[in-house]
Amino acid sequence: MNTLRTYIDNMLNNITMYKLVLYVLIGLVAVTVLLGIVGLTPYNPIAIIFSVLFFTALCLAGNALFAWAFSVPANTESVYITALILALIISPPRSPSDSFYFPLAIVASVVAMASKYIFAIKRKHVFNPAALAVVVTGFTLGLPASWWVGTKWTLPFVIVGGLLITRKIRRFDLVLAFGVVAAVTMAAATLSSPFAIVYNWGVAIVDSPIIFFATVMLTEPLTTPPTRWLRIIYGGVVGFLFAPAIHIGSLYTSPELALVAGNVFSYLVSPKDRLILELKKIQKVANDTYHFVFNTPKPLAFVPGQYLEWTLTPKGADSRGNRRYFTIASSPTERELMMGVKFYPKPSSFKKQLATMRPRDTIIASQRAGDFVLPHNKRKKLVFIAGGIGITPFRSMLKFLIDRDETRDIVVLYSNKTIADVAYTDVLETARENLGVRTVYTLTDEASIPSTWRGRRGFIDRTTIVEEVPDFTERMFYISGPQTMVDHFDEVLRDLGVPRRHIKKDFFPGFA
Repeated sequence: MNTLRTYIDNMLNNITMYKLVLYVLIGLVAVTVLLGIVGLTPYNPIAIIFSVLFFTALCLAGNALFAWAFSVPANTESVYITALILALIISPPRSPSDSFYFPLAIVASVVAMASKYIFAIKRKHVFNPAALAVVVTGFTLGLPASWWVGTKWTLPFVIVGGLLITRKIRRFDLVLAFGVVAAVTMAAATLSSPFAIVYNWGVAIVDSPIIFFATVMLTEPLTTPPTRWLRIIYGGVVGFLFAPAIHIGSLYTSPELALVAGNVFSYLVSPKDRLILELKKIQKVANDTYHFVFNTPKPLAFVPGQYLEWTLTPKGADSRGNRRYFTIASSPTERELMMGVKFYPKPSSFKKQLATMRPRDTIIASQRAGDFVLPHNKRKKLVFIAGGIGITPFRSMLKFLIDRDETRDIVVLYSNKTIADVAYTDVLETARENLGVRTVYTLTDEASIPSTWRGRRGFIDRTTIVEEVPDFTERMFYISGPQTMVDHFDEVLRDLGVPRRHIKKDFFPGFA
């Protein structure tokens, strides 16, 4: 089981979230085509393929037009995702003269693309594009979505794809909150009949779009709140409205209406920032590691340890797209906004373009989020465990404490392959001198360790923690680095008896 989980995590770490969603949707389309061939779906496989191509063409054209009209970068990756979702929730045409399908498809595609530009505030779209599209067609044309992807034959594939997406973006809390509240609401509506409760939930899981809805659409990062507890509330709100018995007068909720209503809540509690940043300079801080410093048009309000989505104008983007999540390396006390980036062999087109940036070039930063932040209790003893570029959030936290002259009991365990890979030593040493923060450096490449090295050797392990942090049972641990490293230390700490509530793991999607 551990081997399978490690394999899955390694696979997920090498693909962006957006690309994973795209591949899952393509896979589901392929499954529905095969089911059509063997007669397990009422739709002709040719009609399914036509519908996918038709939605894709409409969405690409609409997106290009709106991007040109609003003079903003066009992101084709999200366009394909929206087109595929629409093709999976709006029934394919029954015939070449289907008078319902074509108006529905055209209006839905236009509205979905418009939601990214027109139905947006400060260039941040508020609604899930596909959900808003079918809400609008339902009210204006009287043609709602059928959500035909939700059948017992597609269910196994939806579950697998949905679990991969949810694990990739660490949103099990959101999905679980949605599922629990939806289940309770449905059960409350049929309290008079226990059989009805079981039957309704059997139908809801086996022959409905609930799994697809929860794992593919509800989890969209752009329209979900930035922190864990707000996400849980968001999932609960949508789960409550998802139940078909919920209504206001003659207006009954539907999956798409529930999601759009939830999007409004999410927007109200989420940050509204979408900044166009101008590059000031690039500094090399370690081997293949660079510190990007950007001027900001206005100060960004954030908490040390949070991350942003960074978007470059697409220039020959590869399969990994033109968007990435990176932790903010700067402190809120610093004027510029910064990020630290490690460049690996065979970098993506995004990182290639990032590496060629020159002063005054621009990048878009948005979607501030993350719970990997310092505890409110300033007396709580802490341990920061960092691997390589995983030191970035700790650079932000320590610089913040230095500038505020705020002393906390912190031990940093910092692992790198070679001495040349050690980054941000200036901040680490200043934290030691000014605040008493102790950093334990360790190198893992024995052959390259110089004879003058006074730090530890080898990987951080159980022995390292016990020897360097003898009071570890009294501390809260923060872990940041490659996902495999984060998962490994989670297991080590749990084996040492550290409670789960005392372990915070960085969701560091910049590695993807």
